[in-house]
Amino acid sequence: MDAKRHRLIVVSNRLPLVFKRDAEGEWHAESGSGGLVSALVPVLRNRGGTWIGWPGTSEADGELGQALSEASDEAGYMLRPVSLTAEDVRDFYLGFSNEVVWPLFHDLPSLCNFEPAYWRAYQSVNRKYAQAIVDNQVRDTDFIWVHDYHLMNVALELRLLKCMARTGFFLHIPFPPPDLFLKMPWCRQIIGALLAFDLVGFQTLRDRRNFVQCVRALDSQVEFEGRGQMITARVGTRVVRIGAFPISIDFKDYARRAAAPEVAEKVADLRRLLPKCNLVLGIDRLDYTKGIPHRLRAFQSLMQRHPELRERISLIQVVVPSRVDIPSYNDLKLNIEQLVARINGEFQRPGGWVPVWYVYGSLTSLELLAYYRAADIALITPLKDGMNLVAKEYCACSVESDCALILSQFAGAASQLGEGALLVNPFDIEGVADAIQQAECMDVGERRARMRRMRHSIRRSDIYDWVNTFMKAAFASDLSAFPLPEHPLAIVDGEVPAL
Repeated sequence: MDAKRHRLIVVSNRLPLVFKRDAEGEWHAESGSGGLVSALVPVLRNRGGTWIGWPGTSEADGELGQALSEASDEAGYMLRPVSLTAEDVRDFYLGFSNEVVWPLFHDLPSLCNFEPAYWRAYQSVNRKYAQAIVDNQVRDTDFIWVHDYHLMNVALELRLLKCMARTGFFLHIPFPPPDLFLKMPWCRQIIGALLAFDLVGFQTLRDRRNFVQCVRALDSQVEFEGRGQMITARVGTRVVRIGAFPISIDFKDYARRAAAPEVAEKVADLRRLLPKCNLVLGIDRLDYTKGIPHRLRAFQSLMQRHPELRERISLIQVVVPSRVDIPSYNDLKLNIEQLVARINGEFQRPGGWVPVWYVYGSLTSLELLAYYRAADIALITPLKDGMNLVAKEYCACSVESDCALILSQFAGAASQLGEGALLVNPFDIEGVADAIQQAECMDVGERRARMRRMRHSIRRSDIYDWVNTFMKAAFASDLSAFPLPEHPLAIVDGEVPAL
């Protein structure tokens, strides 16, 4: 079989480049961020392929098409846009994706808005993505890798368009148990749509188990076989592979960049602002799933119950703006700011120590790396998270290995980092406060032992291993049909070599 005949087509809500107009009205591209971009861009550059997604604007003109063409030439793979109207963005993205799926899949059904118009928009937009794939002259030999909760209907729409190419889906957020999932009026349709893929991947075994339980609750005809990382479901005459593929980061890249001299200089600047004070770092996108108010109350409890730690420890809470068009997010921002003011008003003394340093805004790469390296303790306590790559980034940047990680037991990363992190229940305010006190008093030897275990685990299972593992599952019967990049990792004799 000619391997060159097999193309990789990546499909996600947004393209890896965001297109915006500059001051002169001309289009320019800004690089996207996140683990997905870091993982898949090197694969596409290595062997070619196509990335399909929304370019970040509802405008469409010839100049945008030219900008996309130029960006494709520079990237080394094709960028194909999906055109969304302002109404699509409102009802599909802000509506169904972020007012139905996002809260429900994060165990917060009380925040769901089961508006029927949102479901119709979700179906319509997923149909647009499927049509964009078919319009890209997709062949039956291509592999279509669809990403995340925005696009769960794409494989079903592709089948309706008579597209028979192999498809894979990866869910980056958690999958809920049946008692939550079945609250969605369209739960049966979503399960049927996911089973239209050839391979369905989840972050953790818990998420996969929840999915299997939901399928069994809704369709008794589906039969499951196997155990371990990969199982199969027989759906009529089709076999669907279902697995857990915990996503990771580019460990070597983070560690290398964190050790750069300019980062060390930035760390020194931060330390001059907070002399003789240990730093606890919280860094999150503005979202109610991140547990930021709970974390602030835990730090307040720590100050109240352990006065000896006052003036010895400060919390730096970075909040990155997100979904500012949704009113509940603005309410959350106000709540956070009020809590910060209350804590500082209770404990701060004029001209001296500041209990909570609050930073609202996006960080440059240099600033992010400096915050990671400067922090003695990372406090990462989401109420629910598919993985939480911030925890892994913090460990990769801890080049001295003399710091501590406090991690929510409800983050997907807890299953991998549990032997080194202090795991907490983010709803247990005093329990989180006690964990901060434990981390603050932990001797350097124990800190280093714990951090080295976590760094070794992330180094061994990095983002390239994630891509290779997913592709091996997708092409288990014919791995040679889809060769993987030789750099920075390669498949050798069917195995991923250790780093």
